[in-house]
Amino acid sequence: MAIRGILFDKDGTLIDYNRTWVPIHRDVAAYAAQGDSALAAELLRRFGQDPETDLVTPGSVLAVGSFYDIASAFAGYLGPRTPPDLAAGIDRIYREGGARHAVLIEGALATISELKRRGYRLGVATNDSIGGLKASLDRYDILKLFDFIAGCDSGYGAKPGPGMALAFCKAVSILPEEAAMVGDSVHDLAMGRAAGFGLNVGVLFGTSGREDLEGYADLILDSINEMPARTEFRAFA
Repeated sequence: MAIRGILFDKDGTLIDYNRTWVPIHRDVAAYAAQGDSALAAELLRRFGQDPETDLVTPGSVLAVGSFYDIASAFAGYLGPRTPPDLAAGIDRIYREGGARHAVLIEGALATISELKRRGYRLGVATNDSIGGLKASLDRYDILKLFDFIAGCDSGYGAKPGPGMALAFCKAVSILPEEAAMVGDSVHDLAMGRAAGFGLNVGVLFGTSGREDLEGYADLILDSINEMPARTEFRAFA
């Protein structure tokens, strides 16, 4: 069955993960540690970002978790040192940081525009909040190209559950087997598989390597910019 709709992850797929999220994670850890720099470094280290090299571990809570997941992980380690309303504070920092730091992958706007021109129904599903999604992408004039957007707080659940993927299909009136999931993490591809998507595409612009994605992806590309030339996405060309 031909692909008619494409659901994209945001960070590491549309947004340059390292240039955007490494500094934001530092701000989040500092906030959770209430200014204790040694504790902030330990939070980063324990939950997926090396405080010395800034390398992010694929599949770690900082790489793929929602702000709820990150707050829960931090609180589990901090115990009584946990700041009040930690999840709300982390979401605020992500929204403000996304507006300030988000860098769209070079060529992404042209690629999404071309896929839209071909007639594909397009969506974005992220484990960021819906506010964070908009903060990251608003200034790039790209959101108008999508028929559906959802965050972890949009009411459909978070990845790797199928809720956002199935909501996309319902919103654009296609069957799951007519949809493709495109993302940089196992969480993204696991969501697509759980929803019964016809094609799951891994991209290598985020935190995962080819070896991380091979067991979940039907196709692995360096970035979304390779999609228009692929036969899988030429049905409406």
